[in-house]
Amino acid sequence: MVNAGFDAVRHQVMWNRLLSVVEEQAQTLVRTAFSTSAREAGDISAGVFDLSGRMLAQAVTGTPGHVNSMALAVGHFVERFPPASMREGDVFITNDPWKGTGHLNDFTVVSPTFRDGRIVALFASTSHVVDIGGLGQGPDARQVYQEGLFVPLMPFAEAGTVNEWFLEMVRANVREPRMVIGDLYALAACNDTGSERLCAMMDEYGLDDLAPLADFICESSRRAMADAIDALPQGSWSHTMTIDGFDQEIELAARLTVADGTITVDFDGTSGLSDYGINCPLCYTIAYTSFGIKCVVAPELPNNAGALDAVRVTAPEGCIVNPPHPCAVYARSNIGHMLPDLVFGCLHQAIPDRVPAEGCSALWTLRLGAGHGITARAGSQSTPFQIMSFHSGGTGARPGLDGLSATPFPSGVRNVPVEATEAITPLVFWKKELRADSGGPGRMRGGLGQTIEVENREGAPFGLYATFERTVHAARGRDGGGPGALGLVRLASGRKLRNKGFQVIPEGERLVIEMPGGGGLGDPAERDPGAVARDVRRGLVSPHAARRDYGVVYGAGRTGSDRKVPG
Repeated sequence: MVNAGFDAVRHQVMWNRLLSVVEEQAQTLVRTAFSTSAREAGDISAGVFDLSGRMLAQAVTGTPGHVNSMALAVGHFVERFPPASMREGDVFITNDPWKGTGHLNDFTVVSPTFRDGRIVALFASTSHVVDIGGLGQGPDARQVYQEGLFVPLMPFAEAGTVNEWFLEMVRANVREPRMVIGDLYALAACNDTGSERLCAMMDEYGLDDLAPLADFICESSRRAMADAIDALPQGSWSHTMTIDGFDQEIELAARLTVADGTITVDFDGTSGLSDYGINCPLCYTIAYTSFGIKCVVAPELPNNAGALDAVRVTAPEGCIVNPPHPCAVYARSNIGHMLPDLVFGCLHQAIPDRVPAEGCSALWTLRLGAGHGITARAGSQSTPFQIMSFHSGGTGARPGLDGLSATPFPSGVRNVPVEATEAITPLVFWKKELRADSGGPGRMRGGLGQTIEVENREGAPFGLYATFERTVHAARGRDGGGPGALGLVRLASGRKLRNKGFQVIPEGERLVIEMPGGGGLGDPAERDPGAVARDVRRGLVSPHAARRDYGVVYGAGRTGSDRKVPG
């Protein structure tokens, strides 16, 4: 028993060290990446895997969509390139949406780790690149062939020699070759960092291989996840959600079953395929479904193959959360980011005191560009560019806490500083501030969206690739809470723009983006008047909304049954 206990403690120490290793791996990617999405927003993932393809540890830096789908992707690499055939210096790559992380702009890179001439582990990393060719950064394509360069599972480097023909092919197909190629090298470099740190760790602890540690991590995590699931009420619950969609609204449906240490989610009843690029491959569906469940059921448990194994996801082939090739999938996040809210609706019926209200959820990413054939005619002197800048609306109110404002849940990416975008494009941001009254009223208020105003400082037109949700169907409140405000896309001159598809911002015009707020939780009449007063003082709630939604008069004067607070 003493030896068993000592081994358990030793394995726990090494597990913690492994988490540090993959965080160093991720930070290498962030520091060496060329694109702002990786460098500023952390739209990446990094992790270490055993030779069977099980994810043992993930970096804290990264997104659930990348991490959890990458956890599945490495299995495809192992099947295509058996570890026994790998050589030192090999690097493998793909952006296959069905075997990677959901769309062509995400590259996944896998590298073997060798120690004393023997393969001991695999490192994998993923990053969103700014451009992959095709029609551009929007959902307008009708097939994946129109969305850009499709790279099957293939070698990026063989025995330390980079495949230059592959790089030439990439350069010839993308609008920003310097940034894209730089990011591919950064992905390979971060895996090298992980390998170096892992070998140093194995030397320090005298490990010949990772198998015993891998088994300990996966078995401990699976057992802990099962215990957390067994503590829930057992049974099945269903929930539906209607969202904007592209050309027509989408119905998302889920049935969640808790039984025998496992949670199963079935998406039968969900809308069929879209003709546009909002279809969500099953790998991405699994990623965000698992993440939503884990946020509520076992948020403190490290994420790895053992923990993820406790969540099973099924969806009929041919529905929007399980599209077959060659469906267009660029904006799959519009659907995938809504899935945590969908499973929250199921879990709320079982554990109502632990689940937040609906939020904006899907990112409001500014995908902007200009150039010949996009907004300019041949000979134009305006600066061509392609940029993606992450921004967010509000999250739903939480039990006992207000929602978070301008926070990218569930995506996990950071908002990109406007200064970073202004530095590499001709764009100027005139406004970026929280949007008053956008959070749904409730005992706990929903988080606020934000308002952004941007224009081309050269006075030239620029293009918007719009993929926005919550402009028709608001984030719903819970337990009597009110809905969050709808999002709005318009010009400063007043003309409303579409929330989906490519459109041109005319020269001299300013684009105005008003992002949605999260839903409230509980009866607004039960909100602390002092909290309402603080919101008014901070400009989060207007005096008019304080009276309308909460019955609170801020400052002097009182009418009827209105609750009065000092100004």
